[in-house]
Amino acid sequence: MAYFDNAATTFPKPECVYDFMNTFYRECGGNAGRGSHKLSIGAGKMVSGTRNRLKQLLHCENKQIVFTPSATIALNMILQGVLDGKMTARANVYISPFEHNAVTRILHHYEEIGVVNVKILDIDDNFHYDFAKIKKNFDKAVPSLMVVSHASNVIGLISPVEELCSMAKKYNAVTVIDMAQTAGLVDINVGLETFDFAVFAGHKTLYGPTGISGFAMKPDFDLDPVLFGGTGFESANQDMPNDIPQRYEMGTLNIAGIAGLHASLGWILDEGIDYLWEHEQLKRKELLKILRSYHFVKIVGDNERNQYVGIVSCVIDGLPSDTAASVFAEKNIAVRSGLQCAPLAHKTLGTFPSGTIRFSCSAFTSDADFVDLKQSLEWIKENL
Repeated sequence: MAYFDNAATTFPKPECVYDFMNTFYRECGGNAGRGSHKLSIGAGKMVSGTRNRLKQLLHCENKQIVFTPSATIALNMILQGVLDGKMTARANVYISPFEHNAVTRILHHYEEIGVVNVKILDIDDNFHYDFAKIKKNFDKAVPSLMVVSHASNVIGLISPVEELCSMAKKYNAVTVIDMAQTAGLVDINVGLETFDFAVFAGHKTLYGPTGISGFAMKPDFDLDPVLFGGTGFESANQDMPNDIPQRYEMGTLNIAGIAGLHASLGWILDEGIDYLWEHEQLKRKELLKILRSYHFVKIVGDNERNQYVGIVSCVIDGLPSDTAASVFAEKNIAVRSGLQCAPLAHKTLGTFPSGTIRFSCSAFTSDADFVDLKQSLEWIKENL
């Protein structure tokens, strides 16, 4: 299969991920923090080592790493914890025009029950953030919370999160960046004081397995817990412990998933994040070159003056996106079609409700993949 669905989950993974998960689970598969025997201690050391590798990669030694089963759960824990515990009625929450349902559905719920007003950060026709308008809006309706996807999962556009969070912090807003499509690929200083929370997805650009994600947070941020249970720590206390990460890591961690992430982080640190970025940019250029060579393919949301991760969305004249995805699947080409769980982004791009066909590269996208893609596009050209 020619795999162009890496924005959903990268595939394949580095070989070391498969090897380490297999070896670790066979030899050290205990439960971290649930015993003093060598298997539990071994698991605990591996979990701690994985946190340290994340801190190194994200440049955030000053922050704490919390593991969750998915980035969606991480966002729920952060946003619900902030909104339930810190916001006054009808607080102003600003989001980018490209947010995923993992953000918008949470905020829609809180808007429906009268807790927040959700506002969209202004961009111009070239998808540049209009900082003058944003400041004017901030002055008029002071932000209490701002959530920004570092890169759109629909078109791959990278948002200037450093500048946006710096501006929001001048109004004492809580800042959350969603790095599901960028952690391990785009080098960024998550340790900046202007970032309160940064969410990562282990199975995407971190090249780990599914089922392991999480967030980095300021250790002194008083985030209300929204999930409760055993932590293997202060078991007699019926309140969740105050220590981080135990306060937000209830129940048994996905030890096998963390083992895979441990291995993938080692691979990224060895390869170098800059190398992976440059490699993916070359793959994106080749993808754009191929798609642009067919007159019936229309690229959506691309502007050469902007920066993008290896995601390209398009529409095909005369062929609905879901139908096109079925055609590609028949030709053994893996793509994602429709709204990609981001209807707000498609409303911004003018592709709602039919959506787009999304192609996404990774470090493992091969020349053979591009040859297969060309052949499938030739078939569409001849049979449209």
